[in-house]
Amino acid sequence: QVQLVESGGGSVQPGGSLRLSCAASGSMLSTYVLGWYRQAPGKQRELVAGITNADTTNYADSVKGRFTISRDKAKNTAYLQMNRLKPEDTAVYYCTFDDIPTGRDYWGQGIQVTVSS
Repeated sequence: QVQLVESGGGSVQPGGSLRLSCAASGSMLSTYVLGWYRQAPGKQRELVAGITNADTTNYADSVKGRFTISRDKAKNTAYLQMNRLKPEDTAVYYCTFDDIPTGRDYWGQGIQVTVSS
């Protein structure tokens, strides 16, 4: 059983920064992927960034060099640092936990990020 709670969203001007947090409760399995997805109205859900239990990372091309995913193992918390934000980054962002051995996915409630002048 894993529960995920996001925080840190809000509104920001283009070029600004936000840091999203994802607090996890429950036992962490040995093989997993933590990820951040986003979905804007009228658009498909897309993977923004992912990090494995071994701390390997990957990013969507649209956010490379601007976003950084990380996690604090002691605090059981994942983060998404978002810099140089653009209006097209506006979306609801979701934290996800993928249990690789079982294929079971867990999702946070989602948090709004709005980038506008």
